[in-house]
Amino acid sequence: MNKAVKNLFHYNGIIHVHSTYSDGTKSIPRIAAIAGELDVDFLLITDHNTIQGKLDNLEGWYGRVLVGIGCELNDPQDHNHYLAFDVKETIPYPLPAQEYLCRVRQQGGFGFVAHPFENRSSMPEYPPYPWTLWDSDCFDGIEIWNQMSEWMEGLTHRNKYLRALHPRRSIVAPKPETLRKWDELNNSRKVPAIGGVDAHGHIHKLWGFIPKKIFPYKVSFRTIRTHVLVSEKITPETDYRQALNILYDALRAGRSFISHNYLGDASAFRFWAENGSEQATMGQSLKWEEGTALRVSLPTAAECTVIRNGLRIARKSGKGLNFPIAEKGVYRIEVRRKKRLWILANHIRIL
Repeated sequence: MNKAVKNLFHYNGIIHVHSTYSDGTKSIPRIAAIAGELDVDFLLITDHNTIQGKLDNLEGWYGRVLVGIGCELNDPQDHNHYLAFDVKETIPYPLPAQEYLCRVRQQGGFGFVAHPFENRSSMPEYPPYPWTLWDSDCFDGIEIWNQMSEWMEGLTHRNKYLRALHPRRSIVAPKPETLRKWDELNNSRKVPAIGGVDAHGHIHKLWGFIPKKIFPYKVSFRTIRTHVLVSEKITPETDYRQALNILYDALRAGRSFISHNYLGDASAFRFWAENGSEQATMGQSLKWEEGTALRVSLPTAAECTVIRNGLRIARKSGKGLNFPIAEKGVYRIEVRRKKRLWILANHIRIL
């Protein structure tokens, strides 16, 4: 592995979590304790239209888990949900989507479009909340994989028992239209991606009057993970505000990738580009010259697909892979294991 890439520090975490400050079922300290029982480094809370948990000084270290508090904003029609981070004051509700996008930036914050192409009818009490404001350039990134949205959208009368018994197995892949839109946007500007669990700990009644908690927080936390690569080491001895700044910088820049933890630990995955003199990892750019190549290092052998400007151009299987690059473009990697999508990497720009 390239030395510059090898020297980056890796942290994996859970994004898009609701607590009792909105419609979740557990307190932030209790949710953090659950995350601490797993191999989780950070946890980002996103209660609806409030950062009261942050104002109540609940950000910080909970054992080895770093907790940051953002919010999930929405417009008066309950569309255009936006996961906002690094905001200092509660943004008033209700506002038009373009207005709260601007206010997040005015506070020095950033955010990700949540479950952008949500479309479901299996649970009338949980209607879809799609994103419609695609002509705006004020959103920063996209939540391309939402665990709860996928589970609910795939729910039918015939399969609900199997999906309830094996909820993690039923999470398969992001929606194709989400990936197409993500690639399309990245052809004109950098739009980093995250994965989210959308955890609430709700109890659903799939069997008439018999309640079933399908996704307790711990089960949700074993599905979609977002991994970041940073140049500074973070430990519980690091001031939590400094640690959050390091984490947020990586998410803003797209120095990150997404994995489905059900298929295995993806922590050792790396994706970078190099030419004769320089290297670039996810979220970065590299000048094309003769000999430029994409490189992938995996924790175990798997199938890698290279996507350039939204089109699949190469596929190889192995553990350490090399893809020579013949032309400029916006490149990303998808990794499949056991014929299922395991890892999605943010783009690298070859200029």
